[in-house]
Order: sequence, then C-alpha cells, then structure tokens
Amino acid sequence: MVQRGAHYVFIAKDNQPTLAADIRLNFQDRGEPDFRERPELKHGRIESRAIWTSTKLNAYLDFPAVGQVFVIERTITNKKTGKTTIETVYGLTDHTPESASPKRLLAFNRSHWGVEAHHWILDWNWDEDRCTIRTGHGPENMTRLRRFATGLIKAKSTDSVSATIDKLARKVRRVFDYLGMTANSVPRAARAAPVG
Repeated sequence: MVQRGAHYVFIAKDNQPTLAADIRLNFQDRGEPDFRERPELKHGRIESRAIWTSTKLNAYLDFPAVGQVFVIERTITNKKTGKTTIETVYGLTDHTPESASPKRLLAFNRSHWGVEAHHWILDWNWDEDRCTIRTGHGPENMTRLRRFATGLIKAKSTDSVSATIDKLARKVRRVFDYLGMTANSVPRAARAAPVG
C-alpha cells in the first residue's frame, strides 16, 4: 500500500494491545495540544477536538512505515443536560510531520468517521452487510439504490433515515406519496386546475 504511494491513518484499538499501550504510554504526560479545533455546535451538542503528535516511536514500533503517532481527544457537551464526555483515541500514520500537520491529521480523522457514519447508516437501516446478492452487477446496483434512497430521505425528511423508513414500510402506498408519484401527493391547487 505505502509502496504504491497510498497513505494510512490508523486507529490503534484494544485488539492490538501492545501497539495501543505503547502509544498511550508515549502520550501519558502530553501537555498542551499541537492543534485544537474551535468548538462547534452540532445536533444539540458542543464538540471540540484536540490532537497531540509525536515522532518518538517511529523506530520503535513494529508497524510499517510509521511517520508519527497521535492522540485525539474529543470533548462533547450536551446542551440540554450540560453533561460532558471525553473520548480519546490513539493512532499512527505513515505521514511525516512535513506531509501532514496536526491540523491535517485531525481533518483526515474527521473524514474517516464521515465514511464510517455513512456505512453505518447503510448497514443499520438497510442491513447491507448481510445482503446475499453476490452475482453480476447485483451487489453494485443494490448499493446504488440504497445510497439513492438514503440521499432522497435525507433531502426530503426532517426525521431520521430510520424513522422515515419505518413510516414508509408500514404502507407501500406512502412510498409513492413520499416520492410525489400519486394524486395525493400533488397540491390541491394543482389538482383543481383545468387541463388544456
């Protein structure tokens, strides 16, 4: 992968206990972050993220082409309850400090979770991972249909994708109304207008 010019940003999880422990130990006394995002209000929560980076473990870790290790701390405050939670993840990348600043690494991490969130929506709502379609263009076509439906629901609905699917699944007729394909879905003024 790295030999072909690709890069990685990898989160060290507890299924790699030695790797995660080594990075965690490196950042035990981390001081001020190398970069901190400004707090943002999203979905009733105030979120801020900070990142610390280091090259101290590059020669030590048994991992290919390490350029730096990092720790990301995400602070989330629920506006209604005032409850604050802190999530901490440890990771590594082949990017050197010259090819990816702390700010850029934080952006890579955010875009990764955007992809994960989209996959979660597809799997949770459409059970995509358990789909048994395996031949020809079937798998690709089904994925396109699921993505199209998810995008359409997000564009048209104020409810969550899951809640909208539940409503529409109860009565097939509602799907056609939702898509504007029946007389019920046309505004009354337009239906009353004479043709011709």
